[in-house]
Amino acid sequence: MQEEAALLTHTESELRALMDRFSVTPRRSFGQHFVVDPNTVRRIARLSGAGPGDRVLEIGAGLGSLTLALAETGAAVRAVEVDRGLAAALREVVATAGAAEVEVVEADVSTLDLDCMLRGSPRWLLVANLPYNIATPLVLDLLRDAAAIETMVVMVQREAAERLAAPAGSRVRGVPSVLVERRGSARVVARVPASVFRPRPKVESAVARIERRQPAEGLALPADVETRFETLVRAGFGQRRKMLRRSLAALVTPEGFVAAAVDPASRPETLTLPQWVALARLPSP
Repeated sequence: MQEEAALLTHTESELRALMDRFSVTPRRSFGQHFVVDPNTVRRIARLSGAGPGDRVLEIGAGLGSLTLALAETGAAVRAVEVDRGLAAALREVVATAGAAEVEVVEADVSTLDLDCMLRGSPRWLLVANLPYNIATPLVLDLLRDAAAIETMVVMVQREAAERLAAPAGSRVRGVPSVLVERRGSARVVARVPASVFRPRPKVESAVARIERRQPAEGLALPADVETRFETLVRAGFGQRRKMLRRSLAALVTPEGFVAAAVDPASRPETLTLPQWVALARLPSP
């Protein structure tokens, strides 16, 4: 399997040979960009910490470069691919490589029954080269709905990775930053140049690692207040150039800002997670 994995991921010419063999072309509608550098996929596999006994969910597996790098670690991999042609090619690639611990699933992740997909283990890792057009909402959805996924290591557009990990006060902090912090901790662990992809994207990529965690003491919220929390965050950042007294005028009264100890002249990126939680706990005006 080691030798075959190197063959499949080693050079651009070998990737092109695979694409020709299976009559595959990257589809812009699916945001497909194939990695042609084996060192990159093996680095992502190492950063994930996956190993024997682990269960890994990969989304957007493509022609299997990262899939095989993950299989090399000894982990069991469930590789999801929505493109029918790529899924058929991936099954043959996996079989040729002798990667017995890889299961290929042809499906659209947005329509998957996550409980069914994550059957077989209470603990999963998500490791993926995510299409740019679905990366951030998918990460947020999985954090909210797939509690079995304890760790995510995802390659995304560099700006998206930085937003996922941005702390309070960062100029790039936004809705994803706060919603990720609500359920986990995120950091950028690697940068990836556009030169390792075919077709080459116009932007750089980065790898973000997200560790799921339970809300800190005093920050847990009932479901209805959790909904209000997200509504407040989205409203605040929806008009990020405005002070919160304006962007949240319909949701928080002047007295509410005082009660939550939040300066109404603040901009949304300056608020800490406990401050957003304090606002969410206020009664609706």
